Amino acid sequence: MDYFIISAVLVFISAIFGYINVRFLKLPNTIGLMLITIVFTLVIFLIGYVDDTLLNAERYIITKIDFKTVLLDIMLSFLLFAGALHTNFEQLRVQRWPILVFSTIGVLVSTFLVGTIMFYLLKMTPIEVNFIHCLLFGALISPTDPIAVLGILKKAGAPKKLETKIVGESLFNDGVGVVVFLTIFKMASSGGSPVEPLEILELFGVEVIGGIVWGLIIGWGTFRLMRSIDDYDIEVIITLAAVMMGTVVAQKFHLSAPLAMVTAGLVVGNDTVRNSAMSETTETYVDKFWELLDILLNTLLFVLIGMELLVISFETSYIVAGLITIPIVLGCRYLSLLIPIKFFEKKLDFVPKTNLVMTWGGLRGGISIALALGLTQDMHRDLFLVITYVVVVFSIVVQGLTVGKLVEKVAK
Repeated sequence: MDYFIISAVLVFISAIFGYINVRFLKLPNTIGLMLITIVFTLVIFLIGYVDDTLLNAERYIITKIDFKTVLLDIMLSFLLFAGALHTNFEQLRVQRWPILVFSTIGVLVSTFLVGTIMFYLLKMTPIEVNFIHCLLFGALISPTDPIAVLGILKKAGAPKKLETKIVGESLFNDGVGVVVFLTIFKMASSGGSPVEPLEILELFGVEVIGGIVWGLIIGWGTFRLMRSIDDYDIEVIITLAAVMMGTVVAQKFHLSAPLAMVTAGLVVGNDTVRNSAMSETTETYVDKFWELLDILLNTLLFVLIGMELLVISFETSYIVAGLITIPIVLGCRYLSLLIPIKFFEKKLDFVPKTNLVMTWGGLRGGISIALALGLTQDMHRDLFLVITYVVVVFSIVVQGLTVGKLVEKVAK
């Protein structure tokens, strides 16, 4: 079975599940697709006791897909560019300082809070886990997932200035979160040899600052090319080429591809560039193309998240640890946002209960699972993968289904 057949099967499953959701369940796509896939996988598990043909076929498909590589190295760049392309640039500019603080200091504070609490929590169990490995978990679970957030907030009806904060933060903090994770991962993998602070600063600086600068170059180059012609077909292809080659170059030079694509998407999508570089026809085609690609990749992603059940070693103690971790992660996110929100709320006229809505609306998704899959066995991969999966499923299903009601109740 080659990759084309696997891709065809996944698209077919996604189409069927998407139809069932739209026709019968009528849930937001991200939630509905993941729920249907989880139920489908559990049913296949049960059927497997009688006939394991379907179970083996699904297991074969999921073991042939490197979820971490597919999401972080391929899908994420397209999804982030599409999300940034449709983000209100003017609102983002107004809210730039709180978004910057949320997506940097907020992620770092949450990483250390979650890591420290998890370390002392696990010390009360028979499982012995090093502090550095708990910090790794803190780093992978702290960033909110723009892919999950964007899909659900569209239907939540949040005020624009609040939506901009949540979406803007989630677009940037996953890139920062991946860099924080890779930095701690390098320290954890050093085998006891010390990692110099200068090395950490260099890694962080090259990834983050280099990624943003590269994104500005891509965005500016794309703008110049699009402004010099008026052909919507070629202009759509130019945006696609910018994302694909931009990602290749970023990965080659160890820059943050996610941050580069967010930056490039914001540059190409802002009103000044749209008005001066795109005709009305081009703008329609570019928007529709990236909207369709965004929906397709989102659909595949959440089907894959549901199917990841097959590669997770569920143990009762791990599931209990995951359930206990849910309020810890939410509490740490609330605390990490508390001081920045208090500092900025009077200057920028925050909506009521911003901290509560941003905490509950800060969903975790595929990025956390992908990073957890990248852990090694000596980093307690199975334990942290189960905990991450439990937190992500709760986040998308429970928080995702109720964030709209919360917004209606406290933020309007």
